[in-house]
Amino acid sequence: MGDYDSMIPELKGEENLIAAAKHIVKALGSNKNLTVDARKILAELGTQLSTMTAVNETKDDGTSEIEDLLHSVEEKIMRWEEDQSKIWDSGQEEASEYLIAAGEAQKLTERLESLCLNKDDDEYVLLQRAHNILQKAMERLEEEFRHMLVENRQPFEPEHVSFRSNEEDVVDEVSIISFGDESVEDSLQRDRDSVSRASEEYIIDLIQPDLIPDLRCIKNLMFNSNYDQECYQAYTSVRRDALDECLSILEMEKLSIEDVLKMEWGSLNSKIKRWVRTMKIFVRVYLASEKWLSDQIFGELGPVNLVCFVEASKASMFQLLNFAEAMSIGPHQPEKLSRILDMYEVFADLLPDIDTLYSDEAGSSVRKECHEVLRRLGESVRATILEFKKAIASNASANPFAGGGIHPLTRYVMNYIKILTDYSETLNLLLKDHDEEYPSLLSPDMSPTAEEESKSGSSLRRISPMSSHLLSIASILESSLDEKSKLYKDPSLQHFFLMNNVYYMAQKVKGSELRDIFGDEWIRKHNWKFQQHAMNYERASWSSILSLLKDERFQNPGSNSISKTLLKERIRSFYLAFEEIYKAQTAWLIPDLQLREDLRISTSLKVIQAYRTFVGRFGNHVSDKHIKYSADDLESYLLDLFEGSPKSLQNSHRR
Repeated sequence: MGDYDSMIPELKGEENLIAAAKHIVKALGSNKNLTVDARKILAELGTQLSTMTAVNETKDDGTSEIEDLLHSVEEKIMRWEEDQSKIWDSGQEEASEYLIAAGEAQKLTERLESLCLNKDDDEYVLLQRAHNILQKAMERLEEEFRHMLVENRQPFEPEHVSFRSNEEDVVDEVSIISFGDESVEDSLQRDRDSVSRASEEYIIDLIQPDLIPDLRCIKNLMFNSNYDQECYQAYTSVRRDALDECLSILEMEKLSIEDVLKMEWGSLNSKIKRWVRTMKIFVRVYLASEKWLSDQIFGELGPVNLVCFVEASKASMFQLLNFAEAMSIGPHQPEKLSRILDMYEVFADLLPDIDTLYSDEAGSSVRKECHEVLRRLGESVRATILEFKKAIASNASANPFAGGGIHPLTRYVMNYIKILTDYSETLNLLLKDHDEEYPSLLSPDMSPTAEEESKSGSSLRRISPMSSHLLSIASILESSLDEKSKLYKDPSLQHFFLMNNVYYMAQKVKGSELRDIFGDEWIRKHNWKFQQHAMNYERASWSSILSLLKDERFQNPGSNSISKTLLKERIRSFYLAFEEIYKAQTAWLIPDLQLREDLRISTSLKVIQAYRTFVGRFGNHVSDKHIKYSADDLESYLLDLFEGSPKSLQNSHRR
């Protein structure tokens, strides 16, 4: 075959190699000694070489066209590399031209990649050049995309968003933790926003609406150019910062669990109320609007859209969840219960919205954490109720409560359980199947009357889980009050104290939603209880003094004459005892005006009637100077009792 070497011209490059191969095929084909099969093979090889020549000629023309287009695109792209201003700030025409140029760079890159080039091809150099131009264009578009999202954000003004709310009446609230025998603190202010059950969402424009089409165009071009990660990261970082700013506007600080646990109750109470309000606005307004914005820009991309929303918002959501989790951890102080219930209710109300916003796998971590935090808040509610009962039972006092009035513990507990009726639906849900310690049937002292039995056909009526716990709390309170009453040395003051407190409990139940929970039978029983204590007070206070005025013969021994000495001593003893009672019981207090008036009247009827009878029968046996007070004087003095302001009659003169 060495003779064929002279037939191959000195050619270079791909075209020369093809020409040389064709020359060899032609020379071999003229050899008459070749077999038929060999000739067939050489014929096919010649056809393929001719095709390669035609393709190469076509490629030469295409390369020239691509190079010209690439040069034009490069000029347009690089012109903006030297300009520090923003393309979209220069007008829609400039922006459209840049988008077209970037789109052409992407198409030229794809066209060159389809040629399956080798590194030694001239076209490969063009491909590298196209990649560089496309990269420049994508970097610039990412910068423009980010700039447009940042600079065209709409201001968010939460005060313009209104939710249905209802200001509750202010009630007394005293911290059990601060109870002391000398405590005179009566109340703290409480204002609870009722949790809105509204399901409506408030969609607002988070950026200028007329920029959405441009943002969508940039997104499409970047995704088509395999710069989807850059686009996605630019969007999520900007929107993540926007959501952080939203929480800042709503005054939600970034607090660790340790920060929350160390916080004083006054400050924490304020932050809980702010959290409740923020959650409603953040989920129903801001997150709903954020999801809508993401849908507008990335909607047709399916799962990518949800990933963008989740990645942009989950940090802010976890910040809010972190606060709720800290509250659920404890300590389970009683004053926190209504606030934790507020958190639970608003969270439970928003959970369907959250599940919808964070649907599919992308949002599963947020969904799961929300459900877990809600569960922990529910556990915290149950634990706090049990701690509340323990706090009441263990609220021991070293000294009796001054004046025998309504103990701060009584005020606190009764107002506390009244507040809990606002959460009846939630408490019944949370306490259901969790009250093994307290059965869901009425306790023996709550058995219905015979009339109720005949109507119901049952000796016991079922009550709700919440009712069972509230009745239990009231019972624990009564036991605590009984123990506190024993601190008084004076039996009359023991009954006076219990009369005041049981009356307060009965009136609190009678005049509120607690009536439906405790029932009329409970009210009747406690009305009877406080009346018994009132009777026992009168008996202990006045029986001995009234015995001095009994209708007896003050006779001298051995005669039927009246002993004026004995009579004077009896009158003097009565006055001394009355003055002693007056001095003591003017310092005692009955806060309820009606109860105070009723007890004064009842006492006056007994004392004044006995005194009038005594003076009328025996007054003419002693001189006027021994009758220190008239019946009217005593009646007037009795009106000074139970005011909580000690007075003395020891040195006073007859009026």
